[in-house]
Amino acid sequence: MAFSRLRYSPFCFSGKKGSSPKLIIPCVVGGVFLLGLLTCFIVFWKQIMRPGQRKADIDGATELRGPEDFEFKILKKATHNFDQANKLGEGGFGEVFKGTLENGKVVAVKKLTLGHSARAISEFESEVRLISNVHHRNLVRLLGCCRQGHERLLIYEYMPNISLNRILFGKKKRLLSWKERFNIILGTARGLAYLHEEFHVCIIHRDIKSSNILLDNSFQAKIADFGLARLLPNDKTHVSTRVAGTVGYTAPEYARYGQLTKKADTYSFGVVVLEIVSGRKSIDMKQPPDMEYLLQWVWRLYEENKVLELVESEKEMEGYNEEEVLRVINLALLCIQESFRHRPSMPEVVTMLLSKDEIDFQKHLHTSFADMPSVQFTESSATITESLNG
Repeated sequence: MAFSRLRYSPFCFSGKKGSSPKLIIPCVVGGVFLLGLLTCFIVFWKQIMRPGQRKADIDGATELRGPEDFEFKILKKATHNFDQANKLGEGGFGEVFKGTLENGKVVAVKKLTLGHSARAISEFESEVRLISNVHHRNLVRLLGCCRQGHERLLIYEYMPNISLNRILFGKKKRLLSWKERFNIILGTARGLAYLHEEFHVCIIHRDIKSSNILLDNSFQAKIADFGLARLLPNDKTHVSTRVAGTVGYTAPEYARYGQLTKKADTYSFGVVVLEIVSGRKSIDMKQPPDMEYLLQWVWRLYEENKVLELVESEKEMEGYNEEEVLRVINLALLCIQESFRHRPSMPEVVTMLLSKDEIDFQKHLHTSFADMPSVQFTESSATITESLNG
């Protein structure tokens, strides 16, 4: 019969004499493998070359995506036309308002006061794009931004307990347990360590203070107002620019010479730690003359070997642990040393807070006690700014 002469291609299953399934199976498997590789390549190519995807910037930071854009009319409605009754605070960059979006989500809307120059707008755009990708449990998250004419607005997650400043010194002051205080200190240290070393570019806050440490429902610390912090260039050890800090918290080398390093944040962190332990402001003219300036008082207690007198209401503080409190005070003293070279880095601070090993603080402490008040409390030495939500 004619049909008996028909033969299949050697690339198909065949009954032809001499053909072998051993040759056919590798061909099929190889084809599937190549097809899989091609598919993966196409998907990957689309991901990295999708429209709007930005390339790495000149500092080597890859910007994954920009912040979400909010319509001005939505924010206006959410804040009841920026009603003063919804005002959370006013800082160096502008006012902050509580807002409730249409979906019920509560946010903090910050109206920035910026220059109208093309450079100012460009710097804002690039920095906001960068920090929109900063995610850490101890940093206030930037949800989005809004551009309305010359106005620039930032939308942050809302913190129910507002700021550490209000908890420690405000009208609704609350006596925190030692565990709560320690967790706030540790959380703040972790947030700064992330900004300095763990994010893909180094971000120096430059204005760490109690009113820039916000608290969520469980009193977990979240650092605010780092959104417009300038980045430390990779090829410089310091940057001399306009000092952007707050009197009472600013590191002496930054206040005097505009010399900015990561250790400037370490200094400010040390001041905040002493505020948390003592329940007293860095500068408080309501205190007796010998206690008006917190650091001056602390160094005097240190010289007299009486630093535990610094502790606020130790008899009432729940969970008070004298040994742990003393370790934290000693660590704060390391952070506020006059020379930034003698201060620990923030990752080192985190390690010391978590370590159970004995640390010889005396060995690492280099003080210039007599100079501390003149360095820290000269009002002309720094630009006075207030907090985002303080």
